[in-house]
Amino acid sequence: MLTTLLTTLPLLLAPPPNTPYTATKQRVEAQRLAFQRSYLAADSAAQLAVLDSARNYLFDRITLEMLPAWYGTPWDFNGITRVPGQGKIACGYFVNTVLLDAGFRLPRIKWSQMAAEPITLKLAGTVKRFRDRPVSEVEDWLLKRGNGLYKVGLDNHVGFIVVRCGKARFVHSSYYHPEVGVMSEPLAGNNPLANSRYRIVGSLLDEAMMRDWVLGRDLDRN
Repeated sequence: MLTTLLTTLPLLLAPPPNTPYTATKQRVEAQRLAFQRSYLAADSAAQLAVLDSARNYLFDRITLEMLPAWYGTPWDFNGITRVPGQGKIACGYFVNTVLLDAGFRLPRIKWSQMAAEPITLKLAGTVKRFRDRPVSEVEDWLLKRGNGLYKVGLDNHVGFIVVRCGKARFVHSSYYHPEVGVMSEPLAGNNPLANSRYRIVGSLLDEAMMRDWVLGRDLDRN
């Protein structure tokens, strides 16, 4: 859970003025290196504080800048674009591209072509499976955990769930609306999350994942 005061995630939002996506990536990488220096110079107790600060920072950058920059990028089953708003992107490529651009060392192509479950198990600190359960049960579980970023794997789809200030949003490259593609929408409704019989939800940005981010370690080493 994140403890900082957070604002509501908007439905559709362009990147901040004068802050293109490439500049956001550069700022995130510079801050990652700053966290790394602080972490390596700290004792074990202070290292935990560094990881907590890094988590809050990265949660904001991903949810308020990086994800919104992709909104409106069209979906295509074979979409592999690296640039928001240019070309098309499939659901798995969207998830792994955002994580890669946020500074996580991962095999983008390999993971984007794999099933969601084994990757979720690699990344997530906590995993919860829901089979033939109403989407309201998923949302209740998420909201009880508080603010956070989650990866969700479905019958035939993958995306993020962002929980922020008591609201949960499903952020994904939607094959239901391929001309819109990447969007943020409620968990309930006519969408792949609500209509899937199976869901695996994994919490991202936990202590181990953030340590790998700060130290620049490969997430696919196991």
